[in-house]
Amino acid sequence: MLSQRLFGVFALSFTLLAPLAVRAEPVVGQPAPAFTATAAEGGALSLADLRGKTVILEWTNHECPFVQKHYESGNIPKLQKQAASQGIVWLQVISSGTGKQGFVDAATAKKLNQERGATPANTILDANGSIGKLYGATNTPQLFIIDPKGLLLYKGGIDSIASADKDDIAGAENYIDSALKELAAGKPISKTVTKPYGCTVKYAS
Repeated sequence: MLSQRLFGVFALSFTLLAPLAVRAEPVVGQPAPAFTATAAEGGALSLADLRGKTVILEWTNHECPFVQKHYESGNIPKLQKQAASQGIVWLQVISSGTGKQGFVDAATAKKLNQERGATPANTILDANGSIGKLYGATNTPQLFIIDPKGLLLYKGGIDSIASADKDDIAGAENYIDSALKELAAGKPISKTVTKPYGCTVKYAS
C-alpha cells in the first residue's frame, strides 16, 4: 500500500512539473527570444545587437530535399536578395547536431552558400540546438520575421504547397515574398502564422 501511495505522489509530481519543462513557443506580437550564437562569418552574433533592424531567421539543412527545392530553384536566394535590398538582415540557422543530416562547420556553410548563389547576412551555427528549441523550430525550411523593436511578426513556412517539387513553386503562395512586399509598403503582414513543412530539424537530442 505504501509503495502504491509513493508511486501516486511521484506520478502527481511528474504531471505537475512536466508542463514546466516544455518551452513555450514564441508568440507573434511578443518579444522574439533573445540569443547569442557562433556565426559562420566569425565571432558571436547577438539578436540584441540587431535591434533597430528587421531580421529574418531561416532554419535550414542543405541535405533536406525541401530545402534543396528552394535553393536549386533560386527561390530562397532571390528572397535573400530581396530582403537585403530592403535593409532586412537574413540569418540562416543550422540546428543539425554533430553527425546529423545537415550539420556543417563554418567553412562548409560559407562554401555551400557560394555554390548556391545564396547571400544571407550570416549563418548561425546551432549544433546544440538551443536556439532552435528556443524558437520551437520543427522543420527546414522554417522562417521567423522579427521587427526592429524585437517583436515577432511572422512564424511559419515559406509557401503554401508542401512538396519537394520545384515545379510547385510557381503555383504556391509565397508567404515570405508577400510579407516582404507588405513590409516595404509599410503595411502589417497579413498572414502572421502559417504551417511549416519540410524535413524535421535534426537536433542532437
